[in-house]
Amino acid sequence: MLVHDIYNDLGFLVGDRLLVLVEAQSSWTVNIIVRCLMYIARTYQDYLKRSTQSLFAATPVHMPKPELYVVYTGESVVDKEFISLSEEFFGGAQTALDVRVKVITDGQDGDIINQYVVFTKVINDQVRLYGRTRQAVVEAIRICKNQNVLKEYLESREKEVVDIMITLFDQNEMLEDYIASDRREQAQKSAENFYANNVSVEVIAKSLGYSVQTIEKWLGLVPQA
Repeated sequence: MLVHDIYNDLGFLVGDRLLVLVEAQSSWTVNIIVRCLMYIARTYQDYLKRSTQSLFAATPVHMPKPELYVVYTGESVVDKEFISLSEEFFGGAQTALDVRVKVITDGQDGDIINQYVVFTKVINDQVRLYGRTRQAVVEAIRICKNQNVLKEYLESREKEVVDIMITLFDQNEMLEDYIASDRREQAQKSAENFYANNVSVEVIAKSLGYSVQTIEKWLGLVPQA
């Protein structure tokens, strides 16, 4: 790993010539291009520091050639092989900076990327059945081993995979709770602003997608439970 923080999912050198950055993505957004831009800038910064090269030297620094990939494992249909900063954000106009990212949705039949994508889909299926639980992970691992999907890895690292997935489940739940809490806070502020401008409680509730009772509690019109 070249960068040890949340900005980089996977960055590595091949023969000290090729820099590869990979982002695993389960929900689709073209904002991944901007994230890749941030990743590559941080990775190059770390690389130059590790290789003790100075940007103030008279000779050009050695820069590994970058290749950017997003491995998409979600359910939405993505029909683009490449996405770019120019096309998605600037209408195709040439600018001082562009980033081009290759989109991988399945890999070649049976290769490691294909097996990873299959594993994520099996996990998602089991989560629908059992929720974000240890049982869902254990069942997914059992199914994948039976189907010879990442079998060798799962047999040697099963406990580690279970622990990692449970940790990811917990992190996702905390993130969802945070987002829900932030949305409620913003909705309450909007409700207060609407009410101060003589908008009825019924209209506020309909506009914000909350019940009349909830809006009344936020506005202090009924005793808090």
